Amino acid sequence: MRIKIENLGVIKQAVFSLGDLTIICGKNNTGKTYAMHAVYGFFDYLRRSPVFPVDELFINHLYENGTATLPLEPYVRDISKHLDRAAKSYSKLLFHVFAGSERQFEGAMISIVPGSLGEIALSDVDITIGSAEKGIFKVTSTNGKNALNISLLVNKSKSDSPPVQVARDVISDGVTRAVLGNIVPRLFLSSAERTGAAIFQKELDFTRNRIIELIGDKSEKLHPLQLLNSFIGEYPIAVRRNVDFIRELPNIVKHESVLLKKHPELSASLADIIGGEFRVSKGGEVRFTPSCNRRVKLELVESSSSVRSLLDTGFYLAHIAEPGDLLMIDEPELNLHPENQRKMARLFVSLVNKGMKIFITTHSDYIIKELNTLIAFHRRTPRLLALAGRENYKPSEFLNPSRVRVYIAEAATIKPDGMSRKGNYNTLAMADIDPVLGIEAPTFDRSIEEMNRIQDEIYWGDDDE
Repeated sequence: MRIKIENLGVIKQAVFSLGDLTIICGKNNTGKTYAMHAVYGFFDYLRRSPVFPVDELFINHLYENGTATLPLEPYVRDISKHLDRAAKSYSKLLFHVFAGSERQFEGAMISIVPGSLGEIALSDVDITIGSAEKGIFKVTSTNGKNALNISLLVNKSKSDSPPVQVARDVISDGVTRAVLGNIVPRLFLSSAERTGAAIFQKELDFTRNRIIELIGDKSEKLHPLQLLNSFIGEYPIAVRRNVDFIRELPNIVKHESVLLKKHPELSASLADIIGGEFRVSKGGEVRFTPSCNRRVKLELVESSSSVRSLLDTGFYLAHIAEPGDLLMIDEPELNLHPENQRKMARLFVSLVNKGMKIFITTHSDYIIKELNTLIAFHRRTPRLLALAGRENYKPSEFLNPSRVRVYIAEAATIKPDGMSRKGNYNTLAMADIDPVLGIEAPTFDRSIEEMNRIQDEIYWGDDDE
């Protein structure tokens, strides 16, 4: 699937696709984070919104008979039309995704390039809606996945039946999971604001609770809407989700991720990068125990910035991650020593080779160079295999370059749609990936070459000049 973004921040127009490992590099203020967050918001919208319409006659049939079978072929046939409509609706909400003004995002668009979806492989569906004591709807795949079987689990009397809109949303969600399940993955985004989310979640909760207290206090003469407006703080959707994730940690830690169950060796790699382990109390307090001193239990405010920057990714991988998920990290190198940046690159490749998808933005030459090493090892010549063994690289860390997409956020000569001639505009330019030399990232190379040139002059120049 190829995605097009237009008039988004500094990006005039860009077309790109996601690989198993997707990387956007570039200088500051070139649109890397905007592109990532736009994709995150779009995928999240597709998974959460009723993308596929459901005929009311079908719902009436369901209510009359208690069960109904919905063919999926018409939705697959018209998928481009449905996604185009969803993209237009989502584009109107971009200001909300980024917590900006409507005027700021006027003309901004995200869309799917026609003909880029490929063959649609339907996914299994098994959904039960209701409480643990009483189900309302059950939606499952049937007829070899080519249809959905929907069952109404409550009495068909009008007093007991759920509203038609609920049924419509449930069935649309079932269609979305079946048709888009292999196109739009489960998502997790670790924003660049993650260290703040880890520290200030309690303060944000206090603000929310204070609103409730004041509204309930009859001695206060403030109008509720006036009060709410005084406390409103708008944040990008990814930041809000990071805060919600931290808030839910007491429940999240009750589960072990499917990924780590299958590959427990990843736990050691993760702990090595973090430098210890996290613990969550029943009250939601997060403590960090460093590997170098197991008796110490540090609060987050007492822990290093690197520990805080790895908090949400660490908990996600340990307790939620599944093969097929898309993990998105804005600047994974944040607060990390070069050694740990290299280890992060190796972890990403291990995750990709175990079925996950990774999408990062980065300024880190260390991450790119380490990925180049892993790409080179993929050739598996006797010499390279011997070198990999001596340097403690595992075959599970070798990276097939065909699975990687790298884009450079930069100004380039392009001809945007609707314009008569080419011009110099900010876009996402695809980088070349050589199976021997790896990723060609001139945005890093130019800076490194300039620095090397200056240092050569310092150390080897003629002082008599």
